[in-house]
Amino acid sequence: MRRREGLYITAEVLVPVLVILGVLIFTNTAGGFYFPPLQEVLVAFQKNWLFTRIPLDLVPSLVRLLSGFLIAVLIGVLLGVLLGRVAWLRRQTSPIIEFLRAIPPPALLPFTILAIGVDSSAKVALIAFVCVWPILLNTMDGVAGIEPTMAETAQVYHIPTIDALLHVQLRAASPQIFAGMRTALPLAIIMMVISEMVASTDGLGYFVLQAQRTFALADMWSGILLLGILGYLLNLVFTLIERGVLAWHRGARAAAQ
Repeated sequence: MRRREGLYITAEVLVPVLVILGVLIFTNTAGGFYFPPLQEVLVAFQKNWLFTRIPLDLVPSLVRLLSGFLIAVLIGVLLGVLLGRVAWLRRQTSPIIEFLRAIPPPALLPFTILAIGVDSSAKVALIAFVCVWPILLNTMDGVAGIEPTMAETAQVYHIPTIDALLHVQLRAASPQIFAGMRTALPLAIIMMVISEMVASTDGLGYFVLQAQRTFALADMWSGILLLGILGYLLNLVFTLIERGVLAWHRGARAAAQ
């Protein structure tokens, strides 16, 4: 077992090193104009993101991303609990939810610019609109799928409604709620970049687009590299939070096996 774990850890370190070496060789031998040498991209990364443009572009992007994501979590969980508990309301609203979540979010960009403006509010609203659907649907399914015996047990012991909701239903549905949040997180990053490429004066999406328009390709790739690092770090932080909150769930599954 220890030998297998050692091989996994070695592979996790070795594969990224080989990929970086491959990119370094490719960009220095056959990269061409659109793929500047990796060392130039790293120099541009150091010039832009350590730490000159962090308050100008990275901080506004993070504020928009986290604001939209948290608004989506709040709306998705509250609405999902309501629809999960009330079966007839869930059936009545299902066609509307399916219709709204089928709308491609970029198609709403012109409307949000007209209705809300070109400031950060429109971008936050778009991010929240994209992220709310996976959280809503997972919360709704998680609450609706709770075993009837759990609800009956809460009634037998006369547990107050609010306590039953917080400590029984939400707790039982929390693995699915976190699954929805995990699905929504990369969508938030994608929508943040897209919204900042239209009618914006700051942000990572704006920086990448402006660098492309001025043919500053090393700067453009440095912004793309930062977006990849940002996505990786946000996913890592989310995984740590999820493991902490759902520690009881992993323990229960291990005991059942």
